Amino acid sequence: MMILAIDTSTSLAGLALWEAEHLWAEEAWHTRLNHSVELLPRIQRMLATQRVAVERLAAIAVALGPGSFTGVRAGLAAAKGLALPYRIPLVGISTLDVTAYPFQQSELPVWAIISAGRGRVGAACYQRQEGSWRQVVAPQLTTLEALCDRTDAPALFVGEIVAAEAALLRRRLGDKALVPPAALRLRRASYLAELAAARLAVHDVDDAMSLAPIYLQTPEGHALMAEESQVGP
Repeated sequence: MMILAIDTSTSLAGLALWEAEHLWAEEAWHTRLNHSVELLPRIQRMLATQRVAVERLAAIAVALGPGSFTGVRAGLAAAKGLALPYRIPLVGISTLDVTAYPFQQSELPVWAIISAGRGRVGAACYQRQEGSWRQVVAPQLTTLEALCDRTDAPALFVGEIVAAEAALLRRRLGDKALVPPAALRLRRASYLAELAAARLAVHDVDDAMSLAPIYLQTPEGHALMAEESQVGP
C-alpha cells in the first residue's frame, strides 16, 4: 500500500513515500512561498527515483491546514490533480494532527503549533485520556502569550516554534513548559502518511471533489487561513 504524502501547509514543506510501515523516501525543505512552483517537480523526482508510477499509488495523503493560504491550496490542488485522473483514494489530515502525532504517548497535554504571522500562532491541544489520544482544544488563532496564560500545569509545546518563542515559553512558564529540540518537534510528511494509513485501514477516505482546507477560528469565531508568513531562514 504505497502512500504519497504531501504537506505544504507552511514554509516548511514535505513529501514522503510510505508503504506498509516502511518509509521509502522523505524530503523536507523551506520554501519562500513558492509551493506551486516547487512541489510538482519534487514529487516527480521522488517518484522517479523510487521507480514508482503514479497509478501504482494506493492513496495520496494531503495536509489540509490550518496554514498558509497559498501553501495549503497548492498541496491540495496537486493531490487532487494526481488522484482524480487515476481514481486514487485521497485522505486529508489536519496539519495540527500531524504536528502532534509523534507525541501521542505523552502523559502531558500537547500543544501543537504553527506560525500564523503578526506574532500569532495556530494551535490545538491534544491529550491521552482514558487510554485514548484525542484533541481536547480545537484549532484556534491565538498567541503564545495567551497560551501561557491558560497553562497552569506542565505541557509539551511542539511544532513551529523558533528559538525566541521557545525562550518566551520557558521564561513565562518555567518548568511547566517542555519544548523538545527543534529537530524533534517539527512535523514530518511520514507522520502524515502513517495517519492516512490508519484511516485507509478502516476504508475511511475523502471525496476528492469536495475536500477543502481547514480554517482557523479567531476568538470571535471568524474563520480564516493563517497569513502568508515566513518560518525559518
